[in-house]
Amino acid sequence: MSSTDDRPLTLTYSPCPNDTFVFHAWAHGLLPGAPGVTVDYADIDVTNGRAERGEGDLLKVSYAVLPYVRDEYALLPCGGALGRGCGPLVLTAEGGAASPAELAGRTVAVPSERSTAYLLFRLWAADLVPGGVGEVVVLPFAEIMPAVRDGRVDAGLVIHEARFTFHTYGLRQLADMGEYWESTTGHPIPLGAIVARRSLGEERLAAVAGAIRASVDHAWADPSASREHVLAHAQEMDPAVADAHIGLYVNEFTRDLGASGHAAIDALLGRAAAAGLVPATAPLSPAR
Repeated sequence: MSSTDDRPLTLTYSPCPNDTFVFHAWAHGLLPGAPGVTVDYADIDVTNGRAERGEGDLLKVSYAVLPYVRDEYALLPCGGALGRGCGPLVLTAEGGAASPAELAGRTVAVPSERSTAYLLFRLWAADLVPGGVGEVVVLPFAEIMPAVRDGRVDAGLVIHEARFTFHTYGLRQLADMGEYWESTTGHPIPLGAIVARRSLGEERLAAVAGAIRASVDHAWADPSASREHVLAHAQEMDPAVADAHIGLYVNEFTRDLGASGHAAIDALLGRAAAAGLVPATAPLSPAR
């Protein structure tokens, strides 16, 4: 594929409020001169799998999947999810495990075995769960909290808006993977990345990054423009929760990872590779 190919690009991301907020302007043709784009919505486990199979031009994936896709996909310096105080949570039901040690040998539901959340969980468990957890079950994000509440699993690893809603399921927080990560490394938490097919060529990749930044700027300048679209995809989420979700996950790193963002990603992948959890990969180049 040449860099002059002007066909619409395929863009796959989740229906979560942060993604629909960020990409609303671009997806709806509100950015004059931006590359054409066709949008598909999919759960993170699906997008991670598509990237590993080389399916799609642009995808929102877990940072944990980068070592497996870097030959074919480049990390874009914008559009993803990275920040502080926004880490995945380990939840249990009342009467369940009350400390990390009590999670030993227990069944845990996770959103994807390639997710950053699961990678952080494995680093945390290696430090704090003697002998490790038991069976790990992959469930769609929306099914994890009900599974914990109903006793089908002993604990659940959750992301995004679950930070604001887990109490409504009668669940309690056992641990915060973000607190663990920040306290042991000092870095912000890398969660989701936007990757683009390298074969698009440098010129088109730069145009894509420009479109993402313009879409973020448009969203910040007029938050009301995307509101109906965001809520339509938010799985009956309370509008106040959707607003809190956007406020937490759309931040300065969404517009530009910068040196500190790239350092956080290198720290995560380097630490995971040292623990044998992912293949070793070269450090990332700073964002231009």
